[in-house]
Amino acid sequence: MGDKGKILERKEHAVTHHYPEGFLERDERFPALHEMLDSYAFSGNSFTDTPDEPGVALKAYVRQAMRTPETLDAVIAEIDDLLRIGLFNDEIADDVDLLPRVEPPAGRSVEECLAIIRSHLEQIRTSGVFEQTQLPQTDWEWRKRFPEVSSLLGGYFHQEYPRFYGSHREALDDYLDGNPKEYLTEATKELSAFLSCVSSDKELERAAETLGLMVYPPDGVSLRQWLTDIQGLITHRLRSNAG
Repeated sequence: MGDKGKILERKEHAVTHHYPEGFLERDERFPALHEMLDSYAFSGNSFTDTPDEPGVALKAYVRQAMRTPETLDAVIAEIDDLLRIGLFNDEIADDVDLLPRVEPPAGRSVEECLAIIRSHLEQIRTSGVFEQTQLPQTDWEWRKRFPEVSSLLGGYFHQEYPRFYGSHREALDDYLDGNPKEYLTEATKELSAFLSCVSSDKELERAAETLGLMVYPPDGVSLRQWLTDIQGLITHRLRSNAG
């Protein structure tokens, strides 16, 4: 395995949404709801919540939403707005078309599922009690928890990496040269948290793939060491630019 790096073999689980022309240029009426539904789209694309227990996707969403508690206010307000008007009302048809399609279980409508979700969210907002875990539990949650690491690994060390770069360092230099200080600073913080929270090397490999990594580290270097080295090189670039 040369420095260009071997490509990891794995199946992709991408969720693709096809929007009518011009839709992505308009403001969304339900941006917080869209983000919540993305959690479902990457977790089986179905509503699994019951009146007594939130499902995996909702639990993952809540863990990340509670990092900025006002997010719950926003998504509850948007659910109320949608339910008040009606999912199939022509007034919001264009806005609903922007949302991920998530399947309800047999015998239950989407609106009924959203009402169940709203009940869970309201209870969590009132009590502040929700399920916490040491590690993210879904692909969506990993990417939401470490967005800049996902941008780095998925954007520069992806399956097409050999077409664009001759070495790992060339790809990293492209990332360093093409992103502002704020992104680089966030990347160092996220890499530190990522390496600290994932103690198992096997879990680290799985998590890195989830965040978009499709390239093995350089020869003779473990994944953990390589990511540590990347963090150091980003920190060095920040200090050099500051000087």
